[in-house]
Amino acid sequence: MRRLDLHMRDSDEFDIVIRAIKPADPIDYLVIPVEQQDRKYVSVFLRDGTGQALMDNLQTCLEGQDDWRISLIPIEATAPKIEADKDKQQTSKQALREEIFTDVQDGAKLDRDFLILVVLSTIVAAVALDSNSVAGVIGAMVIAPLLGPILGFSMGAALGDQKLLVGAGKTLVVGIGVALLSAVLISLVLDVDFSSRELISRAEVRLEGMALAIAAGAAAALSMAKGQGSVLVGVMVAAALLPPGAAVGLFAGSGEWELASRAGLLLLLNVASLVFSALVVFRLKKIKPRSWIEQKGADRAVAINIGLSVMFLSAAVILIVVLDLGSEVSIG
Repeated sequence: MRRLDLHMRDSDEFDIVIRAIKPADPIDYLVIPVEQQDRKYVSVFLRDGTGQALMDNLQTCLEGQDDWRISLIPIEATAPKIEADKDKQQTSKQALREEIFTDVQDGAKLDRDFLILVVLSTIVAAVALDSNSVAGVIGAMVIAPLLGPILGFSMGAALGDQKLLVGAGKTLVVGIGVALLSAVLISLVLDVDFSSRELISRAEVRLEGMALAIAAGAAAALSMAKGQGSVLVGVMVAAALLPPGAAVGLFAGSGEWELASRAGLLLLLNVASLVFSALVVFRLKKIKPRSWIEQKGADRAVAINIGLSVMFLSAAVILIVVLDLGSEVSIG
């Protein structure tokens, strides 16, 4: 459940706003008196599944106006208990587009904290791979700073939001670049142990790894769409982005270019799988722009990104099958 608060100027549009609220069948709504004579404040107690339509209708009513603001407040509990109306079709609980956008946008920012997390995660992953520490590798997976920009990229494509799409893409490219550079520098300090099974396994590219990444991306997008951010911890472990990235740097810094290329393919395969599945889930959950014109741009962006992802994944499958990249790698 959520509470929607609307602050706006006292104008003719206020009556239109009230007429838009009533068809949403809210649990309750209240026009609250305020000190400013030229202001109106409405608080709406929403039923699950009705918020997005009301949010879109209110924005349409107020389009072209200025000095208004809609706020959404989650409600953890309420009393007395609200009984479900059996005559009404039950709708699945889903976060509003604006809520998902805010969460995804925050995770796709390129700032100092993001870069520090990438470096720290790479250090943990590189040391764990070199020492064959499963626990350390899992720790690097949990940090998983690259998952944020991947979800941001997919969300930007789903909404046709070029600013988010380009910004998240830039964050992802910079993050991968920083991770690779950090791992190369670490390889110059460490005496890389090529007998480590955790390290060598990152040069083995298997079809089941792609299936795992696709499932992880779908789970990440679904958890965001349902507002269940706690699920992302498990998704971070399944996504496994930083370990292959750290392996690329360790192999490259040691002059093992064939192994570095294999680990690089695994990294790109995981990224493409995550983008593809997250984009498909966002579209299936009908997360799209409000206006029809924006939807056309979003449809084009989705089609292009899904097409490119399918082409890359298909080429990767052919390479895995033909070249047997998933076979066990041995050194020396």
